[in-house]
Amino acid sequence: MNSIKYLVFSVFLLAALAGCEKGQEADYDDNFHPRIIDNNGVFLSPSRVIFQGQSAVYSGLMFSPKPMEKTKVVWKVNDKEVSTDTAYTFTPTAGGEYEIKVEATYNGQVSTRISKVLVSPTTYTLKNFSHVALAYLSENGTAKQVDWANVTHVAFNCAKVTPDGLDVSKGQVNQVADELVAHAHINGIPVMLGVSGRLSGIDGWSLYQSNEFGNAISDPVRRSALVAQIATYVTARKLDGVDVMMTDLSDFGERNIAATGPFLVALKAALPAQSIITITVTTNWMHWGYSNLNLVNWVNVHAFEDGAISPGSPVAQPSSYDYMVAGANIWKNNHGPASKVVVGIPAFGLRFDELDGNGNNLGWGSYSYVPYSAILGKDAQAFSKETTKMDGKTVFYNGIPLVERKAEFLKANGFKGAYMWAVDYDVIGTNSLLRALNNKLK
Repeated sequence: MNSIKYLVFSVFLLAALAGCEKGQEADYDDNFHPRIIDNNGVFLSPSRVIFQGQSAVYSGLMFSPKPMEKTKVVWKVNDKEVSTDTAYTFTPTAGGEYEIKVEATYNGQVSTRISKVLVSPTTYTLKNFSHVALAYLSENGTAKQVDWANVTHVAFNCAKVTPDGLDVSKGQVNQVADELVAHAHINGIPVMLGVSGRLSGIDGWSLYQSNEFGNAISDPVRRSALVAQIATYVTARKLDGVDVMMTDLSDFGERNIAATGPFLVALKAALPAQSIITITVTTNWMHWGYSNLNLVNWVNVHAFEDGAISPGSPVAQPSSYDYMVAGANIWKNNHGPASKVVVGIPAFGLRFDELDGNGNNLGWGSYSYVPYSAILGKDAQAFSKETTKMDGKTVFYNGIPLVERKAEFLKANGFKGAYMWAVDYDVIGTNSLLRALNNKLK
């Protein structure tokens, strides 16, 4: 009887073992595709930005079937094999763009995870330039909107002065500022932090009657705190300097302009040595109030958007050649030299949305601003003109011929160069305004 029980038990055990082996074969047969399980989410973001000397760590991964036993794991950097471990730490010794790839291979089938790492170099060689072609990005701009072959400097208006201090959140989202600095330095181009108050829109003027910037720099205690915040951010993000966009005039223009002198002195003392400091100014009568401009590397002149858009104003070009020439000469003749003046060119247009019975601008709110890229999207030949129709409305802007004419004037008269506001409104390629500007300034 016991022998019968033993025989039954043995048969049952053998059947159970056979079943387990058969199940394993079903799980990991020749058609099984290997899996890479990312428990720590290290591949969750397709790209990341680090500074040279920092590391990108890829750990917490699981592989199915288990590596070493059945699955071969290979790590590659720019398609060069660097490790066969289940984790990898990438520590670059130079700036650049890198692709980190992990491959899991089982029975000839491969699973892959890829991460792009942009490394901001510790040092870089400044690009040679005979003139300034400054690409000014609005707070919504990104590195992808900069044509690195056609710029010498970049400014990023991601710092806003608020009653609570300096708001740099626009530069921190998705590492936008770090990405910009990395790409710029890889291309030998310096990046400045654009600091301003609240702006009214894409035209680059301050919001009507806002005075956060002016209030901050007019008060010695708040000025000191603001300077410290700016210097801390510039140092931490490896920026090359600051542009002070002083269009915050409003009803406090004279006081604000007078305060820029002490502000520039404090800024110069707080920033790292060799930092670039520029200031963006207007062309109205308040230019007389600026002082300590000897501390800045150059002056950016907002010589576009003449403001002639009151009720009843004729439908006309607001950023004309003549207006630019007059504004540039104000700073050349009264503050000079021309070699320290960089003149603004717009990459947006003014659309007259409503007209009165005489065909003139109807009122204060009857117009709108349109990026050059949107204008070109509506009219493929817009690059060759300076006026077109959008949705049946007349829009004036600077096309390539007008931009080239302005650039020729600046070059012929010894100006330091030009800046484009804002380069994220432009396009990259043959119809680019910045490209046309840079080519004529050479």
